[in-house]
Amino acid sequence: MIIVMEKGADKTDLDAVEQKIVELGYQPHVIYGETRNVVGAVGEERGKEKLQILQSMRGVENVVPILKPYKLASLEVQPEPSAVEIVPGLAVGGKEFVVVAGPCAVEGREQICETAEAVKKSGARALRGGAYKPRTSPYSFQGMEEDGLKLLAEARDLTGLPIVTEVVNPRDVELVAKYADVMQVGARNTQNFALLKMLGQLDKPILLKRGMSTTIQEFLMSAEYVLSEGNRRVILCERGIRTFETATRNTLDISAVPVLKQQTHLPVMIDPSHATGHASLIAPMSYAAAAAGADGIIVEVHPHPEKAASDGPQSLRPEAFDSMMMQLRKFAEVAGRIMAE
Repeated sequence: MIIVMEKGADKTDLDAVEQKIVELGYQPHVIYGETRNVVGAVGEERGKEKLQILQSMRGVENVVPILKPYKLASLEVQPEPSAVEIVPGLAVGGKEFVVVAGPCAVEGREQICETAEAVKKSGARALRGGAYKPRTSPYSFQGMEEDGLKLLAEARDLTGLPIVTEVVNPRDVELVAKYADVMQVGARNTQNFALLKMLGQLDKPILLKRGMSTTIQEFLMSAEYVLSEGNRRVILCERGIRTFETATRNTLDISAVPVLKQQTHLPVMIDPSHATGHASLIAPMSYAAAAAGADGIIVEVHPHPEKAASDGPQSLRPEAFDSMMMQLRKFAEVAGRIMAE
């Protein structure tokens, strides 16, 4: 249910409504608006009719059922788009088209620092890099783990770029959170509900990637797990889905961007690297992402892709990334967005 507060309702009225929601066995989630506030009452669907009693409380204008199965992610509970702040002065979902770039995996100090300096020079606003790598083969490079996180922190100190890095296991959440500015959930963990609930208890942005066989509704329900635990800072990321096509690594569902924009207030990014698997396809798919209304992209960049420990074929060289960024600004501008110089 959504409890819409009256325009002049004060904090006392709001607190009383929150307390009553808890007494009725539901969890209140307040969304603060410019002119009025609303409260989402989330919990067991059966018996939710008892929440109608809130209609009689002081300061309440209306009590409305939420029809979508994902409650807090829905436009019903928040019709205006959310902007998720990564660090002060940088938010995903606002006017700026945000580019996150860096290698698939951290391989060493020279590699990550060289890449960080290059992508910042070209206009990237955050640095991506994997310290923990969930791989299809148990014999493939699995990442440098905490040593990789420490190198990411060094690169952040060197360039000022905030860090986006993946957390794979619930037991590593606390450790990764100590270093990361944004916690990434990879495609293989999209429906790892134990992990999502733990991340929902953090005060950090969560970059949630779509699973390779996940429907839009399932994707939003995964976001709901994070939101329902109290963390409202969720960024969705389309990274390609599994289809019969073999010409690309995955099939980039570019239509997911406008579809999600019609169903959720959460910001949406695109990962053209994992979607296509080919460096030559990253630029056109990045332009398409901007044109489709995405709030940003996350791209793999490596100074020596031929030597990369993982995902070399889909990694852009710094000079190719720089060239792409110059063209991408034009597409972002046409879409009504700005990009950092």
